[in-house]
Amino acid sequence: MSSALAMLAAVLLDSALGEPRRAHPLVMFGKLAGTIEMRLHADRRLAGLGAWCLAVLPLVALTWWVLSMATWWLWWTCSVVALYLAIGHRSLGEHAQPVADALAAGDLDVARASVGRMVSRDTALLDASQVAAAATESVLENGSDAVFGALFWFALLGAPGAVLYRLANTLDAMWGYRTPRYERFGWAAARIDDVLNFVPARLTALSYAVLGHTACALRCWRRQAPQWDSPNAGPVMAAGAGALRVKLGGAAPYHGVWEARPELGEGAMPDAGSITRALRLVRHAVVLWLVLVILLAWIVGGGAHA
Repeated sequence: MSSALAMLAAVLLDSALGEPRRAHPLVMFGKLAGTIEMRLHADRRLAGLGAWCLAVLPLVALTWWVLSMATWWLWWTCSVVALYLAIGHRSLGEHAQPVADALAAGDLDVARASVGRMVSRDTALLDASQVAAAATESVLENGSDAVFGALFWFALLGAPGAVLYRLANTLDAMWGYRTPRYERFGWAAARIDDVLNFVPARLTALSYAVLGHTACALRCWRRQAPQWDSPNAGPVMAAGAGALRVKLGGAAPYHGVWEARPELGEGAMPDAGSITRALRLVRHAVVLWLVLVILLAWIVGGGAHA
């Protein structure tokens, strides 16, 4: 029950404070990873694996050691803070809601600029529906990456698990690209992130399906997810799009070139309301996870007490 209540406290802390504006540990970790990359980069998979281990494992071990030496109250407080720093639920709304507001006001330029802070595609080339699709896709995918992945690994391994997941996810964002520089060096970061996200992504997709248009979500997950390049983003976004009954995916511009992408979901074209409903879907899924974790902890604790 202590871990379940720590999850609840961390989510409430994130809701109240959002991400730290100054001196976020992940910013400092990014600088550390950049230094490691500069020293160890080579066009070899083994070099990338070594760099990943050097960046991640000492910090995970340090987290475990500090918690193992702490009193119960210090353990609980450090666990709450670690999970709070690993999730970014409130930041999803802080990034996505301005896009929805600008679209609702008919200000496409502001909407393009706002969604440009969420996605890597060329937003200046997007029309209103494509802007809404980009923001909705980002909310659905980052619901898994920035929220549910950390909650899952915290529930499984405590604060060390949340730290492991968040650092691995950060390195995937830094090194996990299929470019000449990272094709081999970033292979380990990308594959490890895929492994760590495999179960959480599917639990996220299932949560979206349960809380939305269930039959449509499951149908889209089954038919459309295998067509997506990412083994984890595919189920999450296909199920999310189906749950919202909205059409996502399709061609998108990157570096001046329109790249073909599979279509996701079915139903209406995305608009400002799609973004708002995606945020609501993620929020409801967070509540569902917390209720289930607390209920399970209560059942297990009651059984152990009996």
